[in-house]
Amino acid sequence: MIGHLTATPGKTASVTTKFKQEPQQNTAQFITQVTTRSIEETLKQAIAQIDLPADWIGMRAMRTNSSWRAMRDGRPQQNERGFDQGVMVEVLAEGQFGYSATNQLTPEALRSAAQQAYHQAISSSQWAVHRFTQAVRPKVTGQYISPYQRAFSDLSVGEINHLLRQLCEQLKVSPNIVRTSAIARSHEVESWFVSSNGSDSYQKQMMLETHMGAIAQAHGVTQSRSDNGYLARSYQGGWELFGNAAAGTGSTHDLWQRARRIGDQAIELLSAPDCPNLTTTLVLAPDQMMLQLHESVGHPLELDRILGDERNYAGGSFIQPQDFGELVYGSPLMNVTFDPTQVGELASYPFDDTGTPAERQYLIESGVLQRGLGGLESQARLNVPGVACTRACSWNRPAIDRMANINLEPGDTDFESMIGSIENGVYMESNRSWSIDDQRHKFQFGCEYARKIENGKLTIPLKNPNYRATTPQFWRSLTQVGDGQTLQTYGTPYCGKGEPNQLVRVGHASPACAFENIEVFGGGQ
Repeated sequence: MIGHLTATPGKTASVTTKFKQEPQQNTAQFITQVTTRSIEETLKQAIAQIDLPADWIGMRAMRTNSSWRAMRDGRPQQNERGFDQGVMVEVLAEGQFGYSATNQLTPEALRSAAQQAYHQAISSSQWAVHRFTQAVRPKVTGQYISPYQRAFSDLSVGEINHLLRQLCEQLKVSPNIVRTSAIARSHEVESWFVSSNGSDSYQKQMMLETHMGAIAQAHGVTQSRSDNGYLARSYQGGWELFGNAAAGTGSTHDLWQRARRIGDQAIELLSAPDCPNLTTTLVLAPDQMMLQLHESVGHPLELDRILGDERNYAGGSFIQPQDFGELVYGSPLMNVTFDPTQVGELASYPFDDTGTPAERQYLIESGVLQRGLGGLESQARLNVPGVACTRACSWNRPAIDRMANINLEPGDTDFESMIGSIENGVYMESNRSWSIDDQRHKFQFGCEYARKIENGKLTIPLKNPNYRATTPQFWRSLTQVGDGQTLQTYGTPYCGKGEPNQLVRVGHASPACAFENIEVFGGGQ
């Protein structure tokens, strides 16, 4: 194994180079080639046979098998399987990278892609803003396979649909529940990376993304509740995650309890008062802290945003290069790590898609900004520290700076003591809406569910809760960080960025947190 990830007891997948399903018509030649030799050997042979005056050549093959199952009101809405495979070829020449992708794993196709990538690199060199060397593509060898206990093949489509139908039934706690939904999506993503300087790596990530939710309606009021947010329970592993995914117990009993709680709280919100408009102490549950970390820490720290590469599509950042090592981002209680070593978290890996070894690093330590989210290329351009986070969503996309697992480290305050110390405040769970400016500075977030905090106790539920602030003001107001007992892990499969667009999977872990003097308001503001 390379990196810090180790397998847990139970089954582990074996490396395979053969397909287990019928090929699509337009990839028949590709499949035939793969079944007669391993992908790894094919890529190595292709690189050895390419005759180009390039400084470096790399090939990243990716193969994805996915399934999507969804129920609405107990009736099937989606029963699909997907397959995708291809190779991205990178060439470094005259200090520039060129890219070309192909879905044909043949020597001819790979040589043609390499030639196209080479000519692209040569053509772009006359407009270079930075000239790279092989130092940004280190040699890497090794393999990684997501630990799991129950393979996706262990359950039939009928068994999955039956489970989703049962969840819809559990969610239907009242005639006022007008819509129920349950979703399970599985993905097996394999990647092979070989290069002219000796890289030879294999990774297989097994991922399960689940969701269940209920919509309640009565007397002109509509409220919804979900399982910690849409597809927030997304992790690496197998079917065992469909139980208590955050705790990893696989308890079906817990699954039914969560479904009933979702339905009950949706009904509860129908008669709840609106969240009041005031400046107060705000306590955020870990499932809302996930989005808070994602939008106001993860994205602003991406080095390509700071460089200006993202401004045309997704905006820049209020962070400046000179801020690293200097900027007080939050209170001394704020400790945020980039941690791709967490077993089971959605974006765990031992090395990124350019072969850079990944390790746990502090992005923010004791409130002070330490390093950014950017791979070796962006680090060289900005001359600031970064991490191994150059990632691609598919074989036909070049790897760019992306988030991975961004976690807020736990503190030493238990939840009961946190609430008990607050005379007046609002507690919020599960993101419902968000808005943040293109510099990742000013934001407004809405949640599904809230409760008042009065005299150290959680009291009445509140509907339509929202809060707003600016990023530095918000994090500097952090006054309490929950202990390890409050820490929960979630994920999102929909982090969008880049032109052409790329959606990648990101993990987040956080304890409950308290923030002072935050503006909260109801749905009418």
